[in-house]
Amino acid sequence: MDIPIEKKKGIRPKHIYISIALLLFLFLIFEAFFATNKSTYRVAFQKISIDTVHEGIFHDYISVTGNLEPIATIYLDALEGGRVEEKLIEEGSIVKKGDIILKLSNPDLDLSILNSEAQLAEKSNFLRNTMVVMEQEKLRIKRELLNLEFDIKRKKRKYEQNKVLYQSALISKEDFLVSEEDYQFAQQSYKLYLERQKQDSIYRSIQVKQMKMSLHNMDLNLQLVRKRKENLNVKAPVNGQLSSLDVELGQSVPKGNRIGKIDVLTSFKVVAKIDEHYIDKVRPGLIALLKRNGKEYKLKIRKVLPDVKNGQFTVEMIFISDKPENMRTGQTYYTRLQLGNPKTALLLPRGSFFQKTGGQWIFVLSLDGKTAEKRNIKIGKQNPRYYEVVSGLNASDVVVTSGYDNFGENEQLEFK
Repeated sequence: MDIPIEKKKGIRPKHIYISIALLLFLFLIFEAFFATNKSTYRVAFQKISIDTVHEGIFHDYISVTGNLEPIATIYLDALEGGRVEEKLIEEGSIVKKGDIILKLSNPDLDLSILNSEAQLAEKSNFLRNTMVVMEQEKLRIKRELLNLEFDIKRKKRKYEQNKVLYQSALISKEDFLVSEEDYQFAQQSYKLYLERQKQDSIYRSIQVKQMKMSLHNMDLNLQLVRKRKENLNVKAPVNGQLSSLDVELGQSVPKGNRIGKIDVLTSFKVVAKIDEHYIDKVRPGLIALLKRNGKEYKLKIRKVLPDVKNGQFTVEMIFISDKPENMRTGQTYYTRLQLGNPKTALLLPRGSFFQKTGGQWIFVLSLDGKTAEKRNIKIGKQNPRYYEVVSGLNASDVVVTSGYDNFGENEQLEFK
């Protein structure tokens, strides 16, 4: 008799396969549902701006606006205080070096100069008199030496004569000894005078040298004192244009007071303010290009001022080749400041989308042009016309470059 076998309960392999297939089916349905239900914003195609990404030469530059200024400005200060007596040149006039611009008067200075001249003349006369006395003393010593030489000759002759007479017993010994002592004394006196002459000559040469130097210095001081009188005439130190003169007739001008300035017009410089974002990239020697009347001119940064005010720093640029004609101080020039060398790159035209995305993502149009999807990108350098695309886009991609303020957080655009 057959015995029925009971089936064991549990999970069989076919159940596992069925469960996996069911989960996979549900996942695909879920994915398809969310893929077709991305957050979408409908926008009129006419209200957006689109551009095409393309490969080209990226020029690393920034646009800089500057004002034309003279290559140098020389300030006029009053070297001597005084009252304005006459204005010979008016503001705006072209001056040459040495031209008298103002005439000042100062009675106190005139009196001071006269007193100084009198004192210097008195000291000069005193020194000259001293030198005359020294010369006279020098002549007196020479004459005294001459007398001593003749005195030695006479006493030597008498000594030799008395020596012969004494040997012949014609004179006393005392007379002989006296003549001998007189001769020796004359010799010693002559030697002492020679030593005195030597010492006096050394001292006199040093003193004369010092006196001559003192006289020379006094003459220089006298010239300086007289030059103070000339400083009452305010003269142009360089060729240029008298751009300002802040004095009036009869006005009292203190010594050292600034009274005007002269612009040197032999050349010009462009002074520009640049956003502090570029302070680490801008340095002396960088080249800037200026276009005017269809011609391009080159400038070079001469100086970068270190101070930052209101988020900007200042640079000075000078022309390194030809410069435009008919330039006027204060004119505004627009230049392209080159920050680096040109290179091949993917170029994305600039747009207001950057303000919303910070260059981290952008909407890329589909091939049929009916939708645009959000795509992450990476932006490198930028210039006033293009962004340099580092990654995320390809050449010929069409992107939305207008503002994204109305798109919210939607990940897809659908065009009406």
